Amino acid sequence: MINNISKQKIAKKTTSTAKFLFLALVMFLLYFPILIIVIQSFNANGQGTDFGGFTFRWYQELFCDDELIHAITTTITIALLATIISTIVGTLFAIGINSLTSKRRKNMIIMNNIPVLNADVVTGVSLFFIFKFFGILIGNEYLLGYTTMLIAHIFFCIPYVVLSVLPKLNEVDKNLYDAALDLGCTPWSALGKVIIPSISTGVLTGMFLAFTMSFDDFVISYLVAGEEAKNFSMWIYASQKQSGRTMAWPKAYAYNSIVSIIALLALVVYNIIVFRKQRKLRKVREI
Repeated sequence: MINNISKQKIAKKTTSTAKFLFLALVMFLLYFPILIIVIQSFNANGQGTDFGGFTFRWYQELFCDDELIHAITTTITIALLATIISTIVGTLFAIGINSLTSKRRKNMIIMNNIPVLNADVVTGVSLFFIFKFFGILIGNEYLLGYTTMLIAHIFFCIPYVVLSVLPKLNEVDKNLYDAALDLGCTPWSALGKVIIPSISTGVLTGMFLAFTMSFDDFVISYLVAGEEAKNFSMWIYASQKQSGRTMAWPKAYAYNSIVSIIALLALVVYNIIVFRKQRKLRKVREI
């Protein structure tokens, strides 16, 4: 009996240790590359991996390169606009899907998932030919640019917003909307005061996901941007192809370090918002 208990304790301890080691390995693989980038952003030696001393030079030069600033500005503005528009459209689209009959809802969800499962190259080439064809129709063969990149980003961000919002809509009591209408709310007022607050967590998740997908996209952007627009990913690719641009990498390290810190802060803020919302819901349920 005692031996069995001892074996169970040893097995439990071994399992816990294995889980901890596996988690530590995963965390190491995820965050070690980011740590290396942050360290390299302060490396005075811009030509290699050997540490040549601590410096803020690359952060200073980050804001002195006009081409890089233009690429960063394009990246941020495209990501923000695509996030805002895709979040609004995707949320309304998800609400519309949720109101359909079961069979139609399944069909619409399948159609929504196709762009998500599609390869970026296929999506990019498809959009490229669509924009080219539309450009020929309106007599502008050089249509590709900032606008086409924005439209493409909105297109591939919407399905992710829909996928984030739909599970929250399934948790909402369908009678709440009807009750709001019975109490005198207009359809849009009921939507804004009842439905949207109930699915706000899903909307925020979709918004952050859409921003992330747009912010670091390369393949689709490269195919639909033409020569006028260039985001940061395209700038990195162009810098790598050009000879004599090895000094571009330290500035890229500095930029990625700033982005990583901002992403970490955004994640902390998001978790705080979700935690407070869940705590309020628990208090309401207790009452």
